[in-house]
Amino acid sequence: MSRCSAWSGWQSCRGAWTSCCSSETPPPSTPPSTPNVTDPDERATRLSALAELNTEVIACRRCPRLVAWREEAARQRPRRYASDAYWAKPVPGFGDPDGGILIVGLAPAAHGGNRTGRIFTGDRSGDFLFASLHRVGLANQSTSVSRDDGLQLRGAYVAAIVRCAPPTNRPTPEERDTCLPYLVRELRILSEVRVIVALGAFAWDGALRALAALAYVARPRPAFGHGTEAVVGPYRLIGTYHPSQQNTFTGKLTEAMLDAIFVRVRAFAEVAR
Repeated sequence: MSRCSAWSGWQSCRGAWTSCCSSETPPPSTPPSTPNVTDPDERATRLSALAELNTEVIACRRCPRLVAWREEAARQRPRRYASDAYWAKPVPGFGDPDGGILIVGLAPAAHGGNRTGRIFTGDRSGDFLFASLHRVGLANQSTSVSRDDGLQLRGAYVAAIVRCAPPTNRPTPEERDTCLPYLVRELRILSEVRVIVALGAFAWDGALRALAALAYVARPRPAFGHGTEAVVGPYRLIGTYHPSQQNTFTGKLTEAMLDAIFVRVRAFAEVAR
């Protein structure tokens, strides 16, 4: 069975399809008959390059403010995490290195990814995100609580614009620019990616900057919006509200809205193969 064979997820998704530049055509009811096959040597090279990149990411100490904050968060931990051994380092990307989808967030949470060592893991935003990915067949389970919880992504990879937890969840422009080369390298390595999902305006802006560094410049520059699409070079960039508690608790982003985004994303990724 291929990693994209869990097609029943299509029918569990709810919500209207919205797009600024695509037709409102529903997703296919069956998967493509010819799945993408990755050359073994190419895959080995990709895995080696990712491992090298992730080693560099984890060792990074280039932003003094972020280093101080991520380590302070580990020392001043909430009582509910008093017995946890915090990661307290930059958080690398995670997922299927052969996938056609790259999901990009803002940064790790101080007591989420900064604690667990995996992006969107151990916090409410991750709970909301991975539950949606599971419903549409892009993840093997709906929860993400630790690095060794058995979570696997199918056809998708998750990363962040900034790899360290920032104070008040707000990286500076300088911190963004210092970290951005990691995303640029990820895009080069993840050569099967054709669809990029930006979780929030900060990720949308960062993704456009990373694509520009690869000589793919969107003109005119597209504004962020939930459901907005932009074709940039060989990539389709799709925006969604960030699954933060501020958005999910207020109903600005619902399960149906996020599911509908990932249904579209998965359809585009399959067509591109």
